[in-house]
Amino acid sequence: MTPTGMGRFCISTDLNSFLWSQYGLTIPKISYRHLEFLDQSFQIMRMSKKTLPNGDIKSSAGPGRPRAFDEAEALEKALCVFWHKGYETASVDDLTKAMGLSRSSFYGAFGNKQALFHKALSHYSRRGLKALRDVADAGGDDPVGAIMEALANPQGGRDGCMLINCLTELAPHDDEVAALGRQHLENIDEIIARALEPSDPGQALDKARAFASLAIGTLALRKAGVPAEQISQTLKQARLVISP
Repeated sequence: MTPTGMGRFCISTDLNSFLWSQYGLTIPKISYRHLEFLDQSFQIMRMSKKTLPNGDIKSSAGPGRPRAFDEAEALEKALCVFWHKGYETASVDDLTKAMGLSRSSFYGAFGNKQALFHKALSHYSRRGLKALRDVADAGGDDPVGAIMEALANPQGGRDGCMLINCLTELAPHDDEVAALGRQHLENIDEIIARALEPSDPGQALDKARAFASLAIGTLALRKAGVPAEQISQTLKQARLVISP
């Protein structure tokens, strides 16, 4: 084998190693003319990686290679954009700027705007449900009242609840948002049912749904600018109507 051929073979072995580590692929042994073409592309790719600016992601998403940004923090920033601008109005530029990501890192980490939105909404749901469980655990003598107050959040201003906003805007034509919303609401019902009947939550599920529906319904009052004191009083009256 000529020295030139040996050099190309070594580079192609390097290329095979790279393809295997990144994508689980290998290339067959083919003619050196074809290897030279592949190797040229590979060398360009390697040089490009060296000249990329210090970015938000340390490397391609290979096994065991952590990203250099905090995903939960990035999702929180994306949530703010979606919450205040809405899904349709929020642009990729808005999102990358808020999240501190380049476009290539954005697409590499999240795929596209819709995929990011679904992931951010799931993050919002998990965070909100955990907060409600914490409220229920610390609710003292009236955990249900504490949960309803937390759901309504009378002092929360006119932005409302992001998930409920999204259900209203997107669920009719986005099945994933609709499914996430249903699961979120079912989890809220279960949290309230457990607070009502810790030993047998299933027996209290219907009443829990009624409490949850009333609390979530007051979000419309918030968006309309109804004073917080009036919303809190509405919650108290609603509980009197439902309770025996």
